[in-house]
Amino acid sequence: MSISAPRTGSRIPAEGRAFVRSTLDLGDVLLRPWGREAAESGTVLNDLVAAAVDPLVALWNPFPATDRSEALAWLDSREQGWDRGSGASFAVLTATDGVLLGSVTLRWVDRADGLAMIGYWIHPAARGRGVATRATTAVTDWAFRTADARRIEIAHAVGNAASCRVAHRCGYLPEGTLRDSHRFGDGAYHDEHLHARLATDPQPAVTVHENMPGS
Repeated sequence: MSISAPRTGSRIPAEGRAFVRSTLDLGDVLLRPWGREAAESGTVLNDLVAAAVDPLVALWNPFPATDRSEALAWLDSREQGWDRGSGASFAVLTATDGVLLGSVTLRWVDRADGLAMIGYWIHPAARGRGVATRATTAVTDWAFRTADARRIEIAHAVGNAASCRVAHRCGYLPEGTLRDSHRFGDGAYHDEHLHARLATDPQPAVTVHENMPGS
């Protein structure tokens, strides 16, 4: 993987932790920052709307983009996260023609402490190809290297087995169950599994064939 990001000669101080716009190149897949620029592509906007109304995304990873106007507002919120250095939201695209495969979003939970949380969803047409594992691993490694993240967490509904498989494959160790932790797209609170990776944890051996219909 190669990245386009500023280099530093020393670790970033806690008060200066920030996510800086970067493009992550995985060869056949590119991770580009979500933002207003994506609105210039009508195809990406349409694919974003299609993902938002997919039943599994709407249940486990709901986001407000059920029409083009909502999608534009969602992109604007991603742009603001990058502007503040508090959120890093990546569109996962094919390198050859820019087809939307999914999305990975990282945000600070406690910026001063280096604690962040990561989430992901995959477009229905791109599932089962290892995209979530590869993209989440790449963003995780990028956050440890460039933003001085100390710990990154994944919390997913207990019923979302596909997301659990991705977490394991990306080296996020299970740490327990959070009861009635989060309200999901069905309007109900669900228990969540908590996983985490530390910057000092060993690099996982990534498996790319996931067969994961739900993430």
